[in-house]
Amino acid sequence: MTTSRIALVTGANQGLGRALVEGLAARLGPDDLVLLTGRNAHRVTDAAREVAGLPGTVSRVEGRVLDVTDADAVAALADELRGTYGGVDIVISNAVARVLPDDSQAERADEFIDVSNSATHAVLRSFGPVLRPGGRLLVVASGLGTLGHLDPRLHPLFDGATLDQVEYAVESWRTAVHNRTAQEAGWPLWLNVPSKVAQVAAVRAVAAERRTRDLADGTLIASVCPGMVDTATSRPWFSDYSGAQSPADAASAVLDLVTAEGVDAAQYGELVQFGKVLPWHDGTPPTAQDALLKP
Repeated sequence: MTTSRIALVTGANQGLGRALVEGLAARLGPDDLVLLTGRNAHRVTDAAREVAGLPGTVSRVEGRVLDVTDADAVAALADELRGTYGGVDIVISNAVARVLPDDSQAERADEFIDVSNSATHAVLRSFGPVLRPGGRLLVVASGLGTLGHLDPRLHPLFDGATLDQVEYAVESWRTAVHNRTAQEAGWPLWLNVPSKVAQVAAVRAVAAERRTRDLADGTLIASVCPGMVDTATSRPWFSDYSGAQSPADAASAVLDLVTAEGVDAAQYGELVQFGKVLPWHDGTPPTAQDALLKP
C-alpha cells in the first residue's frame, strides 16, 4: 500500500485544523488517506465522520486519537504508519492550546509550551524520518515566529541552533517563567511570541540537516503562517476582525503549498505566508501587547 498518499493533520477537530483536513480530502485522490487527529475520542470520531460525508470529499478520512504532548504516542503513530504504509507523505502540525487574554501567562505556560513546542519537537523527530520522498512536513506557526520579535539578548539561543539546542532554550524559558525571572532575562510576557519563534527555529534546525537530500527529491519542510483566522482561539485577542479569514480561506494558502508541483528552494526551511517567505530576522518585540497581559 505504498502508492497511496498518506496525510496527517494534528489538532484537527475544529477551526483551521478541521479546514485543513477538509481541504486535503477534497484535493487528494480516492486512494489516498487523510488522518484527522485530536485528543478527544468522541470529537475525533464525529469530525472524521462529518468530513467523510461532505459533498467535496474525495479521499478516505479516518480519525485517530493522538495526544501530541505524549512524545511516545507520536513516535508510536509514526512507526505504525511506516509499518503499514511505508511512511507518510503529508504531515501538518497544527495543535495549539487556547489561552485567553485574562489568563495568567505563568499559570498556563506548561500547557501552552507542551502543546505548541514539545509537540512540535516530537512531530519533527518522529515524522521527519518516515516522510517519503516528495513529501511535505509543515508546522503551523505565525508571523510572530520571526527572530526580531525577541529581545536581541535571546537571539543566540535560536539563530542557527540545532533541534536539541532549541529544545534546551524552550525548557530554559519555561523554568524562567516559573521562577518569575523570565522578563528580566528578556523573555516577553506573552507566551505566544517565544513559542512561535521556537517553533520556526525548530523547523529551521531540522531543515538545515536535510536540505540537500530533500531538495534533490522534492521534499518540503517548512513552517507556515496562515494569517489572521477567525477561530475561537484567536478571536479573544483582537478587537477588529474585519480582515480575518475563515478557516477554509486560511487553509487554502497552506494547502497550495502542500500540493504545489516541486519545491521552491527559497521556501525550504523557512516561514512561509501566502507563498512568500517571511525574513527570519524581521520583527520587533511586542511590548504593547505585554502591557495588557497578566503575569
